[in-house]
Amino acid sequence: MSVAPQLTLARRIGAGSVLRTGREADYRSLALGDGEAYMVRHDLVGDSAGIPSPGRGRPLAGVAHVTDLQLADVQSPARFEFLNREFRDPRFAALVPVQRPQEALTSHAVDAMVRTLNRVAGGPATGRPIDLVVTSGDAIDNAQWNELVLFLALLDGGIVRVDSGGETFEGVQASAWPDDIFWRPDGGPEPDIFARDFGFPLVPGLLSRALKPFAAGGLDAPWLGCFGNHEALIQGVARITDELAKRLVGGRKPLALSAAIERDTASETFVTQPEAFFAAPSAKVTPDPLRRPLSRAEFVDGHFYAGARPHGHGFSADNRRDGTAYYVYDTAAIRFIALDTASSLGGVDGSLDAAQFRWLERRLEEAQSSYQDRRGDTVCSDQEDRLVVIVSHHGPNTLTNAWPRGDHAGGSPVGGTAILELLHRFDNVVLWLNGHTHANAVTARTNPQGDGGFWEVTTCSLVDWPCQARLVEVVDAGKGMLAIVCTMLDHDSPVVPPGPADRRDLASLHRQLAANVPWAGFSWRGSGSPLDRNVVLPIRAPFTAARLPS
Repeated sequence: MSVAPQLTLARRIGAGSVLRTGREADYRSLALGDGEAYMVRHDLVGDSAGIPSPGRGRPLAGVAHVTDLQLADVQSPARFEFLNREFRDPRFAALVPVQRPQEALTSHAVDAMVRTLNRVAGGPATGRPIDLVVTSGDAIDNAQWNELVLFLALLDGGIVRVDSGGETFEGVQASAWPDDIFWRPDGGPEPDIFARDFGFPLVPGLLSRALKPFAAGGLDAPWLGCFGNHEALIQGVARITDELAKRLVGGRKPLALSAAIERDTASETFVTQPEAFFAAPSAKVTPDPLRRPLSRAEFVDGHFYAGARPHGHGFSADNRRDGTAYYVYDTAAIRFIALDTASSLGGVDGSLDAAQFRWLERRLEEAQSSYQDRRGDTVCSDQEDRLVVIVSHHGPNTLTNAWPRGDHAGGSPVGGTAILELLHRFDNVVLWLNGHTHANAVTARTNPQGDGGFWEVTTCSLVDWPCQARLVEVVDAGKGMLAIVCTMLDHDSPVVPPGPADRRDLASLHRQLAANVPWAGFSWRGSGSPLDRNVVLPIRAPFTAARLPS
């Protein structure tokens, strides 16, 4: 088996030597370590089941899963970064962190991952090229139009414009910004908390370099879009009210938490009345009409343009007509069902509305010739059997949003328990891809009513450490078995930042900074365990897989 160097089978990136010492933690370099071989998970088939080698099986699909890019307008007036000061107060737990030291460089990390995906000649288990790149929401950070334009330019190719507002940098990382809670790469009047306590370096001119326009080549493979809470809500949490929409394109940015905000109810106030957080000292910034907020319909419509592959990036004419963001994308062997789990009425976690839940049931019925109905009776039809892969931003454990969705059908939100019960009625559901938690995780979703179940695969965020994507190969392994082979993938920018003369420097530095963030770096759970990374996930075929086309 030939292993490309960016695949973690060959080597893994981890903590290196100490570069600088802070009062609370050291700032470390990154270094290459040994690769990580596949681990076989027997959760759904039992230890005694013979697992044919996936490398000798017949590939049915090659998918790249990329999620939670959170491409941010780092100068937006309506990003409330000052809330990071409240990180020790549990009443603000749902609102922080807002700002990351590396976020101005994220577009360069995404571009590096796109280049890497384009160079993957084939999956390591089967050699099959990438058929499809699947995104699963939170591609952008603050529900803004200019962020969507940035995302589309990176994935489809074009001139990437990261900057917004005026000619000079007007964000919280500016040297003159009156708050030391943020990392200031150019330095400031006094050391900031990141330099003082965590050893972060001075990197003069970094922001100027990071925000210059650059040309992106875009993905060679077709890709699918997805709607997450950061596409729907301010900071992924707050409703977009009429007053907030005006503030987004306005010229004042708040500097601190207003004394008028009641701390015991701050999270609820932020969800329902985010404009109240402008009632505080503010700084003048340059207005920018391209920061206007996105509606769900505008987000979907933005994916329809000449040259998009597939047309609309999965979103359909029905979505454009109805203002919805859930759809079906069929390949020869697999039906991909993309869900919209974000509520426009607020809250970081997700749910479905009643209309989407009924729609999901119908789409599942169309993909299998035999299934269980709501009463548990077997239903046979003349439908063609396909495997089903669910794609969504939230997974079952985070489909707990209690806010009434109010998007379309209204009524009580449908949560993860009900969705799992529905999916378990259809044994051709083999995989659920999602994100949201920014952490690698693989969970066997066993069917409590009988044998079998399906695999839930959650992939880490590209914006936070370990800044990876995941290759997923679906294999007919023979002897009545399928295998889902998952392989973690690094973007291949240098492990050690090579310096400003090399265009890969910014992506490399993004990863090093992300690794050293105190709340989401080396010591955090984002990487998962070995059982969540390079894994072979066997599952019994729900029908004769030989009937499926490759």
